[in-house]
Amino acid sequence: MKKTKKSYLVREDILPEAILKTVMAKEMLSRGEALTINEAVDKVGVSRSAFYKYKDGISAYAGEDKERIAAFALVLEHQPNVLPNVLNYIASIKGSIVSLNQNTPVRGMVAVSLYINIALIKEAAAGMMAESLMALEGVRKAEHLAQI
Repeated sequence: MKKTKKSYLVREDILPEAILKTVMAKEMLSRGEALTINEAVDKVGVSRSAFYKYKDGISAYAGEDKERIAAFALVLEHQPNVLPNVLNYIASIKGSIVSLNQNTPVRGMVAVSLYINIALIKEAAAGMMAESLMALEGVRKAEHLAQI
């Protein structure tokens, strides 16, 4: 029977330098700042053997506030400024659009699906987003579908 390995949340200042540099090299690779492992380890100053030893066991902690995605289904009147007003409202409360899909208008209405990063939105505002969107002129329906 294989024993499950435990994970720990550890402060950066108590980690050995080789582990920290391994994380830095992995981040450089993921951002495209280094194209190869050799290039990444050279830039951060860690040996390849240390990188390979630690690479599968360490990754940066994104934190709970890094990204929280909320999915919404909207029905809007197909009129000028309705969708821009929705987007301006989301920006005003510090939300950011991850994905937006607008269907073809039918009988003066248009269905819109939105995925919004709500990580920077205050908890009270995030909980009231559907109601707040419904209060905007031209918004006929706003349904919070899920939070990812």
